[in-house]
Amino acid sequence: MTNVTGCYYDQSVKFFYEKSGKNISTYWRTRDYVIVTLGMGVCFIVIFSNLLVIGAIMKNKRFHFPIYYLLGNLALSDLFSGVSYLHLMFHTGPWTSKLSVYQWFVRQGLIDTSLTASVLNLLAVAVERHQTIFSMQLHSNMSTRRILVVIVLIWLVAIILGLVPTVGWNCLCDLDNCSTMAPLYSRTYLIFWAVLNLLTFSVMVAVYTRIFLYVRHKSKMMSQHTSQLKRKETVLNLMKTVTTILGCFVICWTPGLVVLLLDGMDCTSCGILAVEKYFLVLAECNSFVNPIIYCFRDKEMRNTFKKILCFPCHRDPSSFSEVQFNTLEHEVVSGSSDAHESNHKQNNSHIKSMKSLSTLQK
Repeated sequence: MTNVTGCYYDQSVKFFYEKSGKNISTYWRTRDYVIVTLGMGVCFIVIFSNLLVIGAIMKNKRFHFPIYYLLGNLALSDLFSGVSYLHLMFHTGPWTSKLSVYQWFVRQGLIDTSLTASVLNLLAVAVERHQTIFSMQLHSNMSTRRILVVIVLIWLVAIILGLVPTVGWNCLCDLDNCSTMAPLYSRTYLIFWAVLNLLTFSVMVAVYTRIFLYVRHKSKMMSQHTSQLKRKETVLNLMKTVTTILGCFVICWTPGLVVLLLDGMDCTSCGILAVEKYFLVLAECNSFVNPIIYCFRDKEMRNTFKKILCFPCHRDPSSFSEVQFNTLEHEVVSGSSDAHESNHKQNNSHIKSMKSLSTLQK
C-alpha cells in the first residue's frame, strides 16, 4: 500500500496514529464523553456570543467605526472557530479512524485557520488602539477601504497557514518526523506554528504595555484637573483591563502552545496525550472570552444586546452618546472648567487625548 515514491498517501488515518503512538479507541470511553460534552458546550457558547456581537455591530450604526469593524471581524473569526471546533467534536474519538487522510487534514485545517485568524485579529485590535491613542484621536482615521484590506489580509494569512500542512508540510513521506498530537503533521510545522503564535503574543504584550505606560503618563499630567482619588481609580481600571486582556490570552493559549513545542521537540516523557484535548478546549475558550473583554464592557453594546434579545431597555435610546466614553473624559471636563484661561488650549488637547485613552477602559 506504500507508494513507489516512499510516501504513504494511500494509508489510513489509523496507520499514522499507530505509528506515532497515539492509538484510536474503538469504543467510547468516559474520557471521550467528557471531552465531547465539554467541547460542544463551549462551542455553543462561542457561536451564540459572537453571533450576538456581530448582530449588534450590524444593527447599531454608532458602531460603524474602524475599531468596531475589527471587533466584528474578531467575532467572525471566533464564530468560525466555534463552528470548526463543533465539526471536530463530530469527528473525534472512535470516529477518527473512519476519516480519510483528506478529511483529517480538513478537520485540522479548519481549527488552525480559525484560531490563527482569532489571534491575528487580537493583534490588529491592539495595533489599532495603539495608533488611535498615540495620535490623540477619538476614532482611528483609517478608511473603511484600509480596514477591509487589513481584514482580508488577516483571513488570507490564516487560510494559508491552515492549508500549509495539507499542501506539503506534513509527514506523509517522513514517518519519523510525525507529530504525536497530530499524527499526520510534521513536528517542524508544529514548532513553526507555536513559535509564530508566541511571537504574536509577545508583540501584543509590548503594544499593550506601551499603551498602559502612555495612559499612566497622561493620567499624571491630568492630575491638576482631577481629584487624586479619581485619577488613581482610573489608572487602576486601565490596569485591570490590560491585565484581563493579556491574562486571558496567556491562560487560554500558553498551555496549548507549550504542549505543541514539546511535541515538536519530540518529548516522549512529557505526557502530552493526557492533556492535549483539554488544552485545546481551553484555547477555544478564548473565543468566547474575547466578546466579554472587548464588547460586553461597552454600555451601548450591552443595550444593543438587550434590543436583539428583546429585553426591555430602561434607558431612552436618544440619551446614548455616540460611543460611551465616560469616566476620565467627564473628570477632565469637570476639572478644566476651573482651570485658568491661559491653559485653555492645553486642556483641550488633553481632553482630546483622554477621549482616545478612555476607549481602552471599556
